[in-house]
Amino acid sequence: MNDMTPVTTTLKDWETDQEVRWCPGCGDYAILKAVQRTLPQIGANPANTVFISGIGCSSRFPYYVESYGFHTIHGRAPAVATGVKLANPDLDVWLVTGDGDGLSIGGNHMMHVLRRNVNMQIMLFNNEIYGLTKGQYSPTSRPGTTSPSTPAGSVENPASPCAFALGSGARFVARGYDISKELPDVLKAAHAHKGAAFIEIFQNCIVYNKDVFDDFTQKKTAAESQLWLTDGAPMLFAKGAKGLALDTRTLALKVVEVVDGDWQTAGVLVHDVTNRTLAHMLVELPFGPFPMPLGVIFDSPAPVYEELVHARNAKDAEGKSTDFAALLRKGQTWTVSGTAQDPV
Repeated sequence: MNDMTPVTTTLKDWETDQEVRWCPGCGDYAILKAVQRTLPQIGANPANTVFISGIGCSSRFPYYVESYGFHTIHGRAPAVATGVKLANPDLDVWLVTGDGDGLSIGGNHMMHVLRRNVNMQIMLFNNEIYGLTKGQYSPTSRPGTTSPSTPAGSVENPASPCAFALGSGARFVARGYDISKELPDVLKAAHAHKGAAFIEIFQNCIVYNKDVFDDFTQKKTAAESQLWLTDGAPMLFAKGAKGLALDTRTLALKVVEVVDGDWQTAGVLVHDVTNRTLAHMLVELPFGPFPMPLGVIFDSPAPVYEELVHARNAKDAEGKSTDFAALLRKGQTWTVSGTAQDPV
């Protein structure tokens, strides 16, 4: 087992000698720097850290982080990451995927790593498009998205990564976006969670889906369009002038005005990261009538898969021989002697 004692590193210690090759202006650059800034702050050890990715623009990530890494095959990163954690539960595993890699061909694998609650951080870069393969629409593309595979516009209902994660049994769900200064705090919260921590990161694809998230990521509209969630704090936005409350008639969330800072009288809800029902309501909110919920949406730890597997194996081995050679010789044996006959 590896020593998990925090070590002292700097951002430079996590940079590799590889040329970072994404399109100029890609949001992946900002996410990479956010991760490289976060790792020293949590005391991560490069010798004990593994980045595992599938296929896609986001999946170049392991080449650019000075640690161990696997660049695996399309959609299968969760399966490889699960194997790594089972082989050595003490490794600090970060899974990097995209909306196409993780929710299309990899949707099945993603569901199982979440429901099993394997202890790792899962960063899903959502740019609502297939960037690496030249701009086809993805599972998260909005209706009307024009692309080489939907020249007349997509007619599909997009998948919600966070709703998918909650529906799969995830015990930690969070959101951030590429250029947000709060993203490292979201990553730190995910790392502190014991279990599968799912983070959806909105990422600008400068070539094939440029500025699709501008309606809530731009500074001039951020106050009105972003709701940063803090456990135990009222769900306020628009500089405290608005908040989310529960409509007791429809049992749905609604936006309310807050007068003179009196959010209690306005009925603004206090965020509770352990409330799964509230988390479902937040991730299903339609943007436009509502702000975009960001930060830690749900955090309710549960026993982790690899520890349960190892504990079960240890119990099954109680009182049994662990001498493999002896086990092979155990039971009925026989000896073959004589000279082999020539084939007829």
